[in-house]
Amino acid sequence: METHFTLEQLRDSRLKEAEDILRRCVHCGFCIATCPTYLLLGDERDSPRGRIYLTKSMLEGKAAPKQVRPHLDRCLSCYSCMTTCPSGVDYMHLSDYARQLIEKSSMRAPNDESRRKLLRNILPYPKRFRLALLALAAARPFRAVLSRSRSKMLNTILELAPKSPLRLGTYTTPQTIKTDRPRRGRVALLSGCVQRVLRPELNDATIRFLNHLGYDVTLSEGEGCCGALSLHMGKEASAKAFAKRNIDAWHEQRDRGGPLNAIIVNTSGCGTVVKDYAHLFAGDPAYAEKAKYVSSLAKDISEFAAQQRLYAPIGWSDIRVAYHSACSLQHGQKIVDEPRQLLRNAGFTVLEIPEGHICCGSAGTYNILQSELAKQLQERKLQAINSVKPDCVATGNIGCINQLSAGSVPVVHTVDLLDWAYGGPCPEALKHLEGRVRPLPREGETVEEGYEVA
Repeated sequence: METHFTLEQLRDSRLKEAEDILRRCVHCGFCIATCPTYLLLGDERDSPRGRIYLTKSMLEGKAAPKQVRPHLDRCLSCYSCMTTCPSGVDYMHLSDYARQLIEKSSMRAPNDESRRKLLRNILPYPKRFRLALLALAAARPFRAVLSRSRSKMLNTILELAPKSPLRLGTYTTPQTIKTDRPRRGRVALLSGCVQRVLRPELNDATIRFLNHLGYDVTLSEGEGCCGALSLHMGKEASAKAFAKRNIDAWHEQRDRGGPLNAIIVNTSGCGTVVKDYAHLFAGDPAYAEKAKYVSSLAKDISEFAAQQRLYAPIGWSDIRVAYHSACSLQHGQKIVDEPRQLLRNAGFTVLEIPEGHICCGSAGTYNILQSELAKQLQERKLQAINSVKPDCVATGNIGCINQLSAGSVPVVHTVDLLDWAYGGPCPEALKHLEGRVRPLPREGETVEEGYEVA
């Protein structure tokens, strides 16, 4: 793509990076076929190619930020376009930069800005988020009255809020949980923010599974939100503030407790951002090297597990698992086969979901801020899931879990199934399937008809 920037403009390292990205785009249009919003809307401006051109026009001063903003707002940041692009266009960093400039240079409507500010001030903070969910639970009996409100956001949040009572996890304070198996090393776990409140048992399952692999697991003082929510809203300074806390916490762990084998992330949306800390702080002399260290150690739980030697699972079953590959995992981190193979090795039958490359519509806060489009993508994904007739759905991202739980098929995290297969408790959502796991046959015994051993 041809660009027109002055030498003076290109002295700005961020703009120079943006120009390099823009020049890689050759207008081939392959990205259009895999873009969820283009599939729904059919508008070139709501495709990656269209957004790239709009961003170029804005950077060159030919388009006002307020003209570009609605189309970037409708982008899910699923990065399916990056998987498809034959030219290697770095759409992720281009869109992050564009959003940052838009937020700095143009004012949103007061109601839009207040919604975004409310989400930024609640979701990344577990205590505030828990209180907000408790308030929503108290308001649930009045849902019929509240649904008449003109606030789309209120109605959407009431629909998305969990119906069951909130629980507390087993491991909720900074500590190191030691393995009782032959020790292979020590890892840190990002305990996160939203996930810690919505599904605390997921961190518990991750810790048990890592202990089973032979690793001590450290929960660090001071770590929390990865910064993704702020970053995708164009608030880079806020995102960096969250990231710095995590970087400092993990460096303190290394200095105080010795080397870490990995920093484990079990929410793929967070993992994509943590792995990108090196880029986020590339121009920061105080944090560039520290961020590079953290990014080099960050691994999704399925990525880390796939690199380990696993013992045989405790049983085998005929449970059919539809694997939903979260966009942030398959497109953002390029982790595709590992979770599927881990599930097969654990004794489950893995089913492929049609249109597996298309986003489910969760995408962080997208299902709140762009609820109509998110609802269409949700329904499309649920229909695809139902078509393969699974017993359950497994995925690697809390947003996807929450989004897909609106369907009739129970949804769990991949690590929930792995933990169960290697000695942990049956996930609460799958108690009705518990009887379909049988002990592995001993020498000389045969497998019952209808069951397969991976």
